[in-house]
Amino acid sequence: MIVDPASAPPNSVYKLMIGSIVPRPIAFVSSVSAEGRRNLAPFSFFNGVSADPPIVCFSATFRDPRKDTYLNIQATREFVVNMVSEEIAAQMNLCSGDYPHGADEFEISGLTPVSSDLVRAPRVAESRVSMECRLAQIVELGAGPGGGSLILGEVVRFHLEDGLAENFRIDPDKLRAIGRMGGNEYTRTRDRFEMIRPKV
Repeated sequence: MIVDPASAPPNSVYKLMIGSIVPRPIAFVSSVSAEGRRNLAPFSFFNGVSADPPIVCFSATFRDPRKDTYLNIQATREFVVNMVSEEIAAQMNLCSGDYPHGADEFEISGLTPVSSDLVRAPRVAESRVSMECRLAQIVELGAGPGGGSLILGEVVRFHLEDGLAENFRIDPDKLRAIGRMGGNEYTRTRDRFEMIRPKV
């Protein structure tokens, strides 16, 4: 099977991407508006891209009107990425709803906002790893359905649950992160195997 994305419907291309780029980590992004309204939303087009400086990125799908996360980050240039463990999967999923502008997903999900150290956006208390970020750049990729805004943020503060890491190595059995698959499916990160990188 060969697919030419230029001639396939964008929704079909999207299905191919989310079904083959798996598992995808989830950026559970907390932000605040310029007026101080809280927002919390998950994004599965997410990754880390450099360590010096520490940069993470996620993509907010184009919507008209724009979603609160995009508007908040554009206005304040700050946000927090909270990692999603199995224990808060259901609450994260609640936050993925298409709520009206200004809705507070902390209240909707019952998750606990905690003040950050360096940015205005609160952290999720129940998240085992949170990264306070300052906006580095927004790259606009397309302007219609299927397009997205690639948001890059510099991590200015890490928050780790006590006992989660030793010598900066995070214990995946304690983190219990989940990943996004295609459709409505998610995956756990318990089934792992090790391979030693070759020395050349």
